[in-house]
Amino acid sequence: MAKVDALVRWLMPKEERFHELFDRDTANLLAAARLFVEFVAVDLSGRRERMPALRKLEHDGDHITRQIFDALNSSFITPFDREDIRSLATDLDDVLDYVEGVAQQLINFDLDESPPELRQFAEILVAMTAEVEGVTERIWNLARQREIQQAIVRISDLENQADDLYNKVIADLFRANGRDPLEIMKWKEIYDGLENACDQCKDYTHIVGNVIVKNA
Repeated sequence: MAKVDALVRWLMPKEERFHELFDRDTANLLAAARLFVEFVAVDLSGRRERMPALRKLEHDGDHITRQIFDALNSSFITPFDREDIRSLATDLDDVLDYVEGVAQQLINFDLDESPPELRQFAEILVAMTAEVEGVTERIWNLARQREIQQAIVRISDLENQADDLYNKVIADLFRANGRDPLEIMKWKEIYDGLENACDQCKDYTHIVGNVIVKNA
């Protein structure tokens, strides 16, 4: 009988296992976004001081992603479609990669400034990752579908704000104002990375929408 019970437990969806891993992953991502707000507000020396902490959060995110993939490989039945779980984990990992990558570029490019648009992007990312954390917590209880949809709309609104900000800052960069062309290209790389991070948050909600449709 004990062997039968063990087999049943192995066959059952490991929802709590995935729930806990995604909770850790989204909390880690939000912590990185909040640290990035501090990061962009200081000068180059302050950024160098904070970079190891941000890099550690990125490494922690990689470790959690691997744990999610290991859980997928070792679970006979999963709470959601395997590809959806894999896509959710990959999107979270990609957002964090973009944030860490932009931070490293600011150092590599010796960019000391903290323009308002850079700080605005950082604040948008905090708001988006906070919503991502909330929507991820709710997907394990599809009775909260209305709350999930409302969060998805808020993330979409934030992504639209990021698009508007990106378009404005790129237009400003390339206006004839005597700016060094090399500086223009450096800042374009920075804002491209931030825009990509916001786009990846929006893409995450598309996967969440798939989960809702498939499991409604």
